[in-house]
Amino acid sequence: MKRILVIFSHPALQRSKANRELLQAISDLEGVTIHDLYQHYPDLFIDVKREQALLGEHDIIVFQHPLYWYSCPAIMKEWLDLVLEYGYAYGPQANGLEGKQWLSAITTGGAPESYCQAGYNNSPLLDFLRPFSQTARLCGMQWLPPFVLHSFHKLNDPEALRRCGHEYRQLLLALRDERLSPTQLDGVAYLRDLLEVI
Repeated sequence: MKRILVIFSHPALQRSKANRELLQAISDLEGVTIHDLYQHYPDLFIDVKREQALLGEHDIIVFQHPLYWYSCPAIMKEWLDLVLEYGYAYGPQANGLEGKQWLSAITTGGAPESYCQAGYNNSPLLDFLRPFSQTARLCGMQWLPPFVLHSFHKLNDPEALRRCGHEYRQLLLALRDERLSPTQLDGVAYLRDLLEVI
């Protein structure tokens, strides 16, 4: 069983039904650690060595956050800048993250059709995730197809929210228990596309 670390950041979690539902759906999973950056670091002073030790205890690193201005919330960017430092995450003989898997689990306000050349975002969503995928590769990690929940602010139906949470749970369980092969993972753009095969 692989160990999963969910590094979560949302500066206004009380207003995010979608992210609260996703977290609740996985909160009792064995082998899954939820690490809320804003809760642990309200002063934004990140303990780099503590974070690196936490990374070392896990095999799959999930970065769960809303897509803010085509990126992540400020504390997660600060975390990336400080924790994934030269000599630990990249550089000669740096192997702190080598072989681990990176999963971006994001919520977006925009609908799927807004993320294309003809949509108001002018590009596919995966284009905006390139800084994250390249960071994973530079650190020797395997980039997994992202888990994406679109139009999260329109999800007011409790049953629809529960369904999204259930999907997230099932996919993390499949990753934890290694029920998704490298071939299956490499062949899809989004993790939710694999729901039918798990």
